Amino acid sequence: MNILITGSTGFIGSNILKRLKSKNKIFIILKNKGKIKNKSNKKNIKKIYYKSYNQLIKKLQKIQVDLVIHAATHYRKIHNSDDLENFSNSNILLGNILLENLKIMKVKKFINFSTVWEDYNSIQNNFFNLYSAYKKSFSIILDFYKKKEIKIKFYSLMISDTFGFNDSRNKIINVLRKNFKKNITTEIISKNLFINLLNVEDLTDAVVLISKQKIDPGKYLIKNSINFKINNIIQMLNKNNYKKIKVRWLSNKLIKEKTLPYKRLKNWKPTKSNISDIVKIINN
Repeated sequence: MNILITGSTGFIGSNILKRLKSKNKIFIILKNKGKIKNKSNKKNIKKIYYKSYNQLIKKLQKIQVDLVIHAATHYRKIHNSDDLENFSNSNILLGNILLENLKIMKVKKFINFSTVWEDYNSIQNNFFNLYSAYKKSFSIILDFYKKKEIKIKFYSLMISDTFGFNDSRNKIINVLRKNFKKNITTEIISKNLFINLLNVEDLTDAVVLISKQKIDPGKYLIKNSINFKINNIIQMLNKNNYKKIKVRWLSNKLIKEKTLPYKRLKNWKPTKSNISDIVKIINN
């Protein structure tokens, strides 16, 4: 299968590339000739470098792919004015260029990643932050192309927090891991904080399932079936280790987000996202 992946230098994209590169011909888009996490000179991986979007369009129109996996994004939980251009380029413009050229590339399936924060706390169109508003804006553009390109199957995967090895993002599990190694106290907003955490390996399982099987197009919820109480993770970690993780709880407030009940992906369920898997990552 010929597959185009965006965001191959990011955490999710690099894991998808790692999973798919051995049995498929992969095209990856790179704006600069920098290092990628999955270094490879394999003949089945084609790197598409571009300096301008016009140059990218010309290169896209010369290839044919069966599947596009759009994992590129610019994420900031709290933005500043310097993020606006990156928000527009990564979360809107790049994806729009792909959508405009799907027919020319003879694409059969298009997978897009978005966030449950589009509908924060289970309220439709209740954006948690500007990042989620941009992701929602792209989903509206995506709806236009769904009507225009009726022969292409479009999939939107709504995700929450993810974790895994080689994660350099400033996410809570990664912060705990780094502070645990350095014996630094971690401040956590509440002792009664509940979070949904999905192993990136389970996420890639969902992508593989869509790529290989006949799955109805649509919007699917790809998250863990349970929410973890952060204090339980800390307790398990401390129970099994001589060295204890240091935490300062800022409150006892109950914090537990609700998620809009999107469809679940048939024949998929997380198998590598248990509390023991989270502790293993922190201990790594």
